[in-house]
Amino acid sequence: MTENKTYPNGIDAFPHYYVGINSLAEFATTEDRVCVLNILGGESRTVTPTSHTYSNGNIVCGTMPGRAGSVLKTKIGNIPVYNSVADALEAGHQFNVAVVYVPPSGVKDSVIEAVRVNPAINKVIILTEKVALSDIRIIRQFCQRRKVDVFGANCLGIADAHQHVRIGGALGGSSPEESLIPGSIALYSNSGNFTTTIATYIKTTGWGTTVSYSSGKDVYIQFAAAEFTHAFHNDDRSQAALMYIEPGGYYEYDLEFKKPVIACVVGRWKNKLTRACGHAGAMAGAGDNAEEKERWFMTKFGVNDIYTPANPVFSAKGAVVTNIAHIPEALTAVMKANGIEPDFEPIGNLSLKPWLGNNQDIELPSHLNIDLVEAISPYKEQLAVLTNQLGLILPRQTMKDTSGATMMDPKTQVSKIYGTSVLETARHTYEDNLVMSMVQKYPDDNGRALANVLLNANVNQGNNSALAAAEACREAGNSPNTVLTSAIAVLGPNTTKIARQAVEKLLKVFHGSGLVNPADTAFDYSSQMNAILADEDAKNIFVSKESDERAQMMLEAIEKRGAKSVFINFIKELAGDAGVSEQLILAAITCHLGWKELVHKRLSVTTMVNMPWHFRIFSTMIGASVAANKQDEKQFCGISNSELMSSWSFTETAYLALLGKRPDQEALFAFSVLLGLIVTNGPGTISAQGAKGAVSADGPEVPERVQLNKAYVGFLTHTGFAHGGNGFEAIEFLIQRFKESGLVEPGREKHGLDLAAMAMDYAKEYKAYKTKAKAEGNLSYAKIPCINHPVFKEKEVNYDPREVFVNDLFKKRGAYNIFLEFYHELVQALFKTGVSNKVYCVNVDAVIAVILLKLLWTPYVNGEISEQALETAAFTTFLYGRTAGETAEIEDHVNRGRNMDTRTAASKCVFVN
Repeated sequence: MTENKTYPNGIDAFPHYYVGINSLAEFATTEDRVCVLNILGGESRTVTPTSHTYSNGNIVCGTMPGRAGSVLKTKIGNIPVYNSVADALEAGHQFNVAVVYVPPSGVKDSVIEAVRVNPAINKVIILTEKVALSDIRIIRQFCQRRKVDVFGANCLGIADAHQHVRIGGALGGSSPEESLIPGSIALYSNSGNFTTTIATYIKTTGWGTTVSYSSGKDVYIQFAAAEFTHAFHNDDRSQAALMYIEPGGYYEYDLEFKKPVIACVVGRWKNKLTRACGHAGAMAGAGDNAEEKERWFMTKFGVNDIYTPANPVFSAKGAVVTNIAHIPEALTAVMKANGIEPDFEPIGNLSLKPWLGNNQDIELPSHLNIDLVEAISPYKEQLAVLTNQLGLILPRQTMKDTSGATMMDPKTQVSKIYGTSVLETARHTYEDNLVMSMVQKYPDDNGRALANVLLNANVNQGNNSALAAAEACREAGNSPNTVLTSAIAVLGPNTTKIARQAVEKLLKVFHGSGLVNPADTAFDYSSQMNAILADEDAKNIFVSKESDERAQMMLEAIEKRGAKSVFINFIKELAGDAGVSEQLILAAITCHLGWKELVHKRLSVTTMVNMPWHFRIFSTMIGASVAANKQDEKQFCGISNSELMSSWSFTETAYLALLGKRPDQEALFAFSVLLGLIVTNGPGTISAQGAKGAVSADGPEVPERVQLNKAYVGFLTHTGFAHGGNGFEAIEFLIQRFKESGLVEPGREKHGLDLAAMAMDYAKEYKAYKTKAKAEGNLSYAKIPCINHPVFKEKEVNYDPREVFVNDLFKKRGAYNIFLEFYHELVQALFKTGVSNKVYCVNVDAVIAVILLKLLWTPYVNGEISEQALETAAFTTFLYGRTAGETAEIEDHVNRGRNMDTRTAASKCVFVN
């Protein structure tokens, strides 16, 4: 055990305060004996056994109140634990170093007590972060009087590679011998983790260390750069020093070096911070920021610039770097200028050695296409398990009012689904958005063709129980959402049981097959076929099913569309002459659409297995919204099943269901925009809450228990005339304005109507109505639908960016909508007549209303549909579009959520008497 006999009054170099260590050789010695305070705490319990083993048993005891009699197990023996330092001394232990892992509030008392009861202590190493500055000052004062050197706080300890000793902290990590290699370089660092990193870096150019010291970077550094430099000069082993310096403090300002030094000064990015980020002491003032410190060291070394490989500026005195990767090269250059060769042959190199890599099917140039290297144990084994894992597995968490699928930006009010803005979903077809809601990526042309076959194959509900339930509900006068609820409730798990079982089997046999592109029909799947045939359960699913008429039509439609799929070919070849069933085609197309995302671990197996069920629900939603007298087993709204499968997009089919005809290109575009705009408004909407609540109630932690149709029922029952059906308010408003106008074609710009005059007349009428209502004390007067917005209302002239986007989108196509133009005139008229003190925005709800009314206006004025039918169409359209968003919400909650996680705590519920 080292005693302070040589320097009883401290070192002459520091006349104003005590410093007991004269050389780095005295930092961490083989004679030092250690007591660890709070030895069984979380950090110490992990780190201390490694330090003890590496240092050949230098820790004699530890303390932790209330744990006397315990031990900390290590590879070379147990370390006894006592209630206090006094108890450890009484038990006969002798030690000169106290290592402190005590929580911040207890550090001061722990240090003072240890030093007070054990006069032999000459070093205290404090690893604790966030110790109060007032406490650190008291520790400093007390330890100075007792002639004790203090390291820290917030340091990661000290280590001597030559003496094979590590005291406190985790320098060198869990394998210190790998980075603490004996050499000639002393290492001083404000960062604990970078201390080890730099030691590892310099061995790649043949340099090892003498002492590694993590000073910490609290506001007050006890054993700082000046003390280190003095000890460095007096250590014959150390021929040069590396100093890793952060902003804040003037510790390095007056340093004078007698040996070469490499200074790595970091933290220019902290210049503009107004509070500490990371280390509390790395908060620069006016003259101690990173750039100033760079200049300090450049002056000391006689250089005028930063060292980089492209600009190697150095002198025999040293070099300044700002990137730790440049340290090895700069060190070697400076040492060479001093005639000093490396300590040993280089060990390793700093090239990238990725254990994991994925080019995402992108052809990269050779210099970017980096080869993978085998990971070291135990990571190699862990990565093997991860690599062999099929699909994504997400950690579970409470998902109340939370989503990994959708969000709304509170500033722009623009919602996103899987990172895709609704302004972008508005540019995609309905079938695209439905597929994306499950696999999180839009299909290519081939995938879209397969999806259209699948979706259209099951849209006809003729003679189905789902249609019977919907029809009974419709005849009873129920709202569109209630009608669809009754149909979806019929679609229980058995509806697609075989398809989902087939998906599981296909994923099992194709896992690890090397299949990358599911459209690559040249892929050899013979081994997968043999695996199915060898599995009786799988064989019963794929081979013993008889072909049905619908399946044959689906295969013909796939061929007519020119779609290619390994999975389709696979099930056809397996079935042979017996033919495939519709459920097997459903499974095959599901696997095709999700395969790439699955193998790239962006999609879960759970979602893949659920997809056949989702697809059946999508088709039924459209089919059940049409009356029974418009569909039978052969045709849907007058179109044969085979024609729908072979040549119709699902967007066209949805339009057909709603309006009874195939849309032209302009109507199809408008309808797609309409459906895309209403995909989602984030997880906070009532409809999303219904879907998420249904999943939560079933218990997503056992995902196979979740009944997807019930989740859609939750979505549907959480829509209504105020949420979903409210789009008709604007349609009704516009009908009142235009029904006597003689308007025939709302898409014709030369319509002959004076919209400005119509808007002004109504604004005056509304002003009189509003004035009268207020005078009567009626504050519940009717508001004009679809103008103004709680977010977009602060400017003199306001715009809803979503409405602006869609308006521009249609204008670029040369499309005109008289109803939207009327709204633009109306907000101006309301301002001019004094109804509003600013020009209100036309909000996005107006866009939805005007698109739909434009599509329905001609049949309405011709008496083909009633206002009631218009209301039903508006509500149903909302349900169509919102289905995609709720599908994403359902799958996200199934994969991430916890059982019953949407509950509201009783403490947050309010009783109203």
